[in-house]
Amino acid sequence: MIKKNAFYAQSGGVTAVINASASGVIEACREHKDKIGKLYAGQNGILGALHENLIDTGKETSAAISALKHTPGGAFGSCRYKMRNLEDSTAEYERLIEVFKAHNIGYFFYNGGGDSADTCLKVSQISARMGYPIQAIHIPKTIDNDLPFTDCSPGFGSVAKYVAISTKEASLDIASMAASSTKIFILEVMGRHAGWIAASAGLAAEEAGDAPHIIVFPEIPFVREEFIAKVEKVVKKNGYCVVVASEGASYADGALISGSLNKDAFGHQQLGGVAPTLASMVKHALGYKYHYALADYLQRAARHIASKTDVEQAYAVGRAAVEKALQGKSAVMVTIERGKGEKYSWHIGEASLEKVANVEKKMPRSFITKDGFGITQKAREYFQPLIMGEDYPPYKQGMPYYPKLKKLLVDKKLRRWSGS
Repeated sequence: MIKKNAFYAQSGGVTAVINASASGVIEACREHKDKIGKLYAGQNGILGALHENLIDTGKETSAAISALKHTPGGAFGSCRYKMRNLEDSTAEYERLIEVFKAHNIGYFFYNGGGDSADTCLKVSQISARMGYPIQAIHIPKTIDNDLPFTDCSPGFGSVAKYVAISTKEASLDIASMAASSTKIFILEVMGRHAGWIAASAGLAAEEAGDAPHIIVFPEIPFVREEFIAKVEKVVKKNGYCVVVASEGASYADGALISGSLNKDAFGHQQLGGVAPTLASMVKHALGYKYHYALADYLQRAARHIASKTDVEQAYAVGRAAVEKALQGKSAVMVTIERGKGEKYSWHIGEASLEKVANVEKKMPRSFITKDGFGITQKAREYFQPLIMGEDYPPYKQGMPYYPKLKKLLVDKKLRRWSGS
């Protein structure tokens, strides 16, 4: 039999370690060249398959593929393109199968978050419906840490480390200026419906009273009066107040503290602006001088201080995806399972995509303090291992060295796609 080729693509917002997963996939495929033919990467995610823009990863050197382990961003390009429901339109999925047939692709590795899990499931379903076997494996990735059935999501540990470090360093800055200048610092972080990233800032505190003094979670309905009272109390006690706020924080009726009416390609409301909104509240109510910052892309691109644990897990799920495909698995997501001993350990597992797709994992209430503004010891015990270890990239002339790939496209065999 002719060996089947494989397809790998990156989807959604990238992370500091998504390329480590890509490295894991590519290196594992190369090790199994007796069972897997060529590995193609989609240029700009799933769009690469729809447009038949397939990158031949076989043209990349072993050194370049290994270097992906310490390179941020999405090496092959990502996209925010939401595939339609099978019932609404089969044209996109039929196009995928057409491309896969033309290039003898029998393995589909999709590296992304919740929407990507849904796409991966649909690919497995359409392949069965059209009688063309595709083994679809979802490789988890999301800084939001909101994928279910996995202890954590690759990409989160590094964001958590960045946010905790940034909070600690900024708190030392404001503490030194508070007597005669700025008394309030607000850091806005990502997190649409789940407060995992905001919560990780709590690791900056080594003892009671340390910053962050207030964390604003999406899981806890925001009450302006309680927030202002807490800020005033902290400033009176410490002389300053550090706040970390999730972009998705909202009032009890579901209205966002601040948000755009625009939506992204996945249909999600575009967020942002929580920090200046909170700062304005404090200014008008208490008159304190403030500064705020938006971590934005910096938090998910900061490979220079990535968590070693996160890097190792991201690489491992990439390799495991290939192993599971070779075991005959399909329509599953690779998962990370936490060990039960006192010393932190983890191993690889799997979950059915029928259970994973379109499900968000939010912060447990037991991770949030009674007043709704901090994290508990239970949360700290969960977060701490995920940020452990440093895995610095190589440096060249004082800057991290991130090599670029050739990204050579294979020849097209089909007509031009008329879709998006």
